[in-house]
Amino acid sequence: MGHGDLMSQAEDVADQFLRVTKHYLPHVARLCLVSTFLEDGVRMWFQWSEQSEYIDSTWSCGRFLANVFVLLNLLGQLGGCVLIISRNFVQYGCFSLFGIIALQTVAYSILWDPKFLMRNLALGGGLLLLLAECRGEARSVFAGVPSLGHQSSPKHLLQLGGRVLLVLMFMTLLHFDLSLISVLQNLVGSALIVLVAVGFKTKLAALTLVVWLLCINFTFNAFWNIASYKPMHDFLKYDFFQTTSVIGGLLLVVALGPGGVSMDEKKKE
Repeated sequence: MGHGDLMSQAEDVADQFLRVTKHYLPHVARLCLVSTFLEDGVRMWFQWSEQSEYIDSTWSCGRFLANVFVLLNLLGQLGGCVLIISRNFVQYGCFSLFGIIALQTVAYSILWDPKFLMRNLALGGGLLLLLAECRGEARSVFAGVPSLGHQSSPKHLLQLGGRVLLVLMFMTLLHFDLSLISVLQNLVGSALIVLVAVGFKTKLAALTLVVWLLCINFTFNAFWNIASYKPMHDFLKYDFFQTTSVIGGLLLVVALGPGGVSMDEKKKE
């Protein structure tokens, strides 16, 4: 069997998956995407005093402002998630979560930690894809109205930005050692990352990354196997839900396609 035949069969499997799941895949994608915000919002409630003390000790801002910070995180995240999941005012929900990402990036000094910064940017990429989906639904109401240039439309630019930011998550998963398994993982992962970023064989590449991330997530981030009082439990839980959110972003790429600014779209022309 030639390489072309194998690729064609893989694309057929991906297309069949899309046909079977097209009605509920976007809903699953949105739920996965907001999962890390839901988890963090709930954690703010149960760890209110710890979070408040941390902010107060880090920034010396006083307990009142520290409590305001925790309250903003709780309401901003849970409120934004409710708006997105319920499909009501999705844009406002996305803007709320964008604000939370920016707030936490500064408050927790994430700017100076490349790994966590790239993961936060990847979350932002997922939210850009949500905005693109929202714009697509809004445009369908005015289907007969002439549009601007096909490739320069805001929806397609949002999809491009979302794809590029999403792949930053995988930069944090690369292993810089010379073992055969690590080298193979890095090569395959990097190839899939490039395919998603440039929009070539996008749905198949994104679906493959979803499967890969699911395996990594349930294998290496199994926080339920660690006692809740151990610090590693919270670290693994954080990684698990952040990875789940990136999986949600990739599922949106699978559901929506790469958009107009992509090699797949160029091939159609």
